[in-house]
Amino acid sequence: MADAPSVPFLHNLGRPRVRTVLERAEWFVWLSARPLEQHRFAHHFLGGGADAVETALAAYVRPDGGYAYALEADVRGPSSQPLAAAAALNVLDEIGRCDAARTARLRSHLPSLTSPDGGLPTLHPGIAGYPSSAVLTVRPNPPGSLLATGVIVGRLHRNGIEDPWLDAATEFCWQAVDGLTSSHPYEVEAALAFLDGVPDRGRAAKSAQRLGELVRDQRLVVTDPARAEEFPVHPAYAAGEYHYVTDVLRSPRSLAREWFTEQEVARCLDHLAAVQQEDGGWPVLWRLWAPGSAAEWRPIVTLDALRTLRAHGRL
Repeated sequence: MADAPSVPFLHNLGRPRVRTVLERAEWFVWLSARPLEQHRFAHHFLGGGADAVETALAAYVRPDGGYAYALEADVRGPSSQPLAAAAALNVLDEIGRCDAARTARLRSHLPSLTSPDGGLPTLHPGIAGYPSSAVLTVRPNPPGSLLATGVIVGRLHRNGIEDPWLDAATEFCWQAVDGLTSSHPYEVEAALAFLDGVPDRGRAAKSAQRLGELVRDQRLVVTDPARAEEFPVHPAYAAGEYHYVTDVLRSPRSLAREWFTEQEVARCLDHLAAVQQEDGGWPVLWRLWAPGSAAEWRPIVTLDALRTLRAHGRL
């Protein structure tokens, strides 16, 4: 058999070479993404309607009002999980559909997932017996965590939703954020989701300033991609699982904008654009532990990269 010709990946699929960031990403999404991410891409970049995104999201709803079925790709199986609920609210928020009516069933379900401290655990014990990433620990009586609680509370507040459950969950988030003496990037991102959405803007700004000082002091975020190896990687993370300014600062309207200089933001945006791969998608830096999660994460990460670049005027 003759050696295969050395041609670009896209030519192998019969399509002429495409050159723009968005065109390359579009081809990758149609090739690789599950229906939800395809409809999200169409909504954000091709003028597609929000109804199609909602319909795709509905496939992940449980009869109890929660979300499951690997909507959050590292948490698999049919058990309603807080991280899946956070992922669902992120989708509804980004398409402008995170309102009281659409979140009513989920909000009625959240108390059943909540720990006694008022927060939602990273993993609810119902996940036992189903696959999930080994970095997410299953406990019989788990405490509340910012990872899901911060995102859910922040998104509900940002959309003006009131609910009795929110009172204790909001207080949990305030105590958790203000009590941080050490952290890791995923927790920082969840804390920011809370601070960017909570109604008390004055208190949020003060807490964000303190959180930003912690991020800088502990060098949790890479501010110079050319020197990434000089920044520490959390012991539970994969080798090379760096978090850059653009992972924290998805939008220039975030309170985290004050944490970084113009130069730091610019060079991390340059880096984000530069690491788009030949097939049009972006790489996943964390540990990929199962074929399903590996296949599903790259389109999700690709959408995040595109939306971040566009929010900063780079697309």
